[in-house]
Amino acid sequence: MGMSSKNKIKVEGGMSSMTDLVFLLLIFFIIISIMSNDTTPLDLPSPDETLPKTTDKVKPTVVVTEDNLYYVLPGGDPDNPMPFDDIKVLAMNAVEEANEVQLKIAGHKLADYEAIFNVLALCQANGLDPVLAYKP
Repeated sequence: MGMSSKNKIKVEGGMSSMTDLVFLLLIFFIIISIMSNDTTPLDLPSPDETLPKTTDKVKPTVVVTEDNLYYVLPGGDPDNPMPFDDIKVLAMNAVEEANEVQLKIAGHKLADYEAIFNVLALCQANGLDPVLAYKP
C-alpha cells in the first residue's frame, strides 16, 4: 500500500526576497547619508567672551561625611569635620546670615541614617525647612 503523497512541501526558504530587502536598506542608508547635513549651526560662546557671574547665594548647608562628622557651608572647613554638638551653633548662624528658612542637608552615601536625622531634628526644633541634597 502506497500511502505516501507525491506532493512534497519544500522546507527551504527563498533567499531572493532577503537579498532584495538588504539591497533596499543599503540604498536607503546611502541616500540618508548623502542628505544629512553636518553643518548644523551651533550657538557657542566665543573664546574671548566671559561668562556671566552668578549672583545666587549659597544656601546654608550641613554636610555629613562618611565618618558621621559634620561641617557647615559656607565657611566650614571640609578638612576639619566636627561632631554634631559643635555644628549646631554654626548651622544656625549660617541660616541667620543668609536670611533663609531652609537648611540644605548633603550626606555621604556611607553616612548613618542617625547622622542625617540629627540634622533633621535640628531643623524641626528651630522651625527650618530641611532640603535633602542627593545624586540620583
